Amino acid sequence: MSASKYIDKICCIALIFALFITFLLSNIAQSEVLPVSAAAGYESRLFNTAAVHTIDIVMDDWDSFLENCTDEKYVDCTVIIDGDVYRNVGIRAKGNTSLSSVANYGNDRYSFKIEFDHYDNANTYYGLDKLCLNNIIQDNTYMKDYLTYTLMSSFDVNAPLCSYAYITVNGKDWGLYLAVEAVEESFLQRCYGSDYGELYKPDSTTMGGGRGNGRNFDQEKFDEQGDFPPHDRTDMPERPDRSDPADMSERPDLPDWNENESDGRRFSEYGDRMPPDEFDGTMPGVKDNVMGSSDVSLIYTDDEYDSYPNIFENAKTNITDSDKDRLIASLKLLNEGENIADVVDMDAVIRYFVVHNFVLNFDSYTGSMIHNYYLYEKDGQLSMIPWDYNLAFGGFKSESDATALINYPIDTPVSGGTIDSRPMLAWIFNNEEYVEQYHHYFSEFISEYFDSGCFTDMIDSLSDMISPYVEKDPTKFCTYQEFQEGVTTLKEFCILRAKSISGQLNDSIPSTDTEQAQDDSSLIDGSHLSISAMGAMDKRMEPNISEERSF
Repeated sequence: MSASKYIDKICCIALIFALFITFLLSNIAQSEVLPVSAAAGYESRLFNTAAVHTIDIVMDDWDSFLENCTDEKYVDCTVIIDGDVYRNVGIRAKGNTSLSSVANYGNDRYSFKIEFDHYDNANTYYGLDKLCLNNIIQDNTYMKDYLTYTLMSSFDVNAPLCSYAYITVNGKDWGLYLAVEAVEESFLQRCYGSDYGELYKPDSTTMGGGRGNGRNFDQEKFDEQGDFPPHDRTDMPERPDRSDPADMSERPDLPDWNENESDGRRFSEYGDRMPPDEFDGTMPGVKDNVMGSSDVSLIYTDDEYDSYPNIFENAKTNITDSDKDRLIASLKLLNEGENIADVVDMDAVIRYFVVHNFVLNFDSYTGSMIHNYYLYEKDGQLSMIPWDYNLAFGGFKSESDATALINYPIDTPVSGGTIDSRPMLAWIFNNEEYVEQYHHYFSEFISEYFDSGCFTDMIDSLSDMISPYVEKDPTKFCTYQEFQEGVTTLKEFCILRAKSISGQLNDSIPSTDTEQAQDDSSLIDGSHLSISAMGAMDKRMEPNISEERSF
C-alpha cells in the first residue's frame, strides 16, 4: 500500500513535469513564428502614436557637443525614454542638407542619431538598435514625414515606424522632434524576419555633411543658383508656370570606402555612414551636370562592379560578390522590361509609388536629385523603402505653383527627367495591365483615406495632440502661428490633390504633362494656397528662442 502511494506520487510528479516540458516547448515553437516586431517590443512602446513621448538626453558638456556636431562623431550620453534609462549610448548629429543648413543658419537644433549598440553590441531599446531624431527642419507643419510614413505603412508598404517625442537636455526643454526607426538591422528583422536580404541606400549627391551622402556642399551657392539642373529633359514638355532651374557647374568628389573586414557583425563598421576619410577621386557617372548618376537611377550599364559605386558603396548590409552579381542581373532584367514579376515586388512597388506620387516629394528618386530611398533586394527581387519626406508636398526648392502641384499628373510623375530615366518606375507605364493596377491602387488610396474622411480626422487629431508641444518648443524653426497656417494649408492642399487625382482617374482632368500643357481648363484651382506656408527648402530660418538656453 505504501509503495503504491509513492508510485502514485512519482507518477503525478512525472505527469506535471511532462506537462511543463510540453508547455515550454509549445511556447518556444510559438515564439519562433511570432512577428519579429512583437518579440522586439519597441513598436508598441516608443512608436505608439497615441501620445507624444519624452526623451531626455543627459550629457556633461552639451555645448561642446553642439559646437562639433558637423564632425558627425559619436559621443557618449545617457538617454531616458519615457522613464527607461539607457546608459553608455552613442549620439551624433545626422542629416544631409539639414546638417549644413542648421550650421549655416546658426541654429543648434540638429537632427540626431541615437545608436544604442555603438559602445555595447548587446545594448538595444527593446530590440531597436538605432533611432533617428528628426529636427523637422523646413517643415512648418511638423507633419510631412509623419503623414507619409503613416500612409505608406497603412497602405501595406514597409516603412520606418515613427512617433513624436519631446526632447529635453539635462532636464531642460529642447524641442518637439520626430522619432524615426532607423532603416537598418532591426527594421529589416521587423519587416522581413531574421532571414532578410540586402539593403542599399543609392546616393551620389554631395549636399551637406550627411555621412554616405558627401560633404563640402556650398549652401550659399545653392541659394544663389536655385534648384539643381534637371535630368534629361529632352522631349519633355514644359509644365505650366515652371521655369528651368539654373545650371550648376562644379561637383565635389566621392570618398573611398573602407569596410572593416575584421568586424563580424552583419552590418559594416560604419553602419549608415561613409568612412571619415578625405575625398579622393572624381564623381563617377557625372554627365552634363546631372545631379546624380545612372546607378542611383537604377539604370543598367554593364556587368562591372565599378559601374555601380553609388549603390555598392552605400550598402547597409555586408555584401559579397555574389550579392553584387545578383543585383546587377536584376537591374539588367528590370531595364529590359523582362521577367518583371521575378525582379520586382510588383505589388509593394506600385503601392509605394501611389503614396509617393501623391505626396509630391521631388527630393527623391522621382526628382532631379535621385536619392532619399532605400533599395531592398532578396533572391533577386527588388523593392523600395521610403525615406526623408520633410520636403514633400512641394517643399523642394523650385516648386511653388500650388495649382500645378495639386494637379501634378500621376501618369508622368517624374520632375527633372523622363519616366524612362527611372527604370524602377518605368516598368509600370510600359505595360497597360500594370498601369491599370497602378490606377486601381490610386483609386483605392483616395477612397480609403479621403473619400472616407479618414485623412481629415487624422490630421485634425494629430494637430490637437502636438499643438501644445509646438507652442512651447523653444528651438522651433517657425512661429506657432506659422505652424497653424502650415497645417491648415497642408490639409486643404491634400484634399484638393485627392480631388484632382480622382478627376485624373476618371479622365475629367488630364493625367500627363503633355495633356495638361495642351488643355489646363479643367485643373483644380489652387492659386489661393501658398506652398511656402507649409515650409520650403529656400526659406531662410533664424532660431526662434525666447530665452537663452544653458545646459
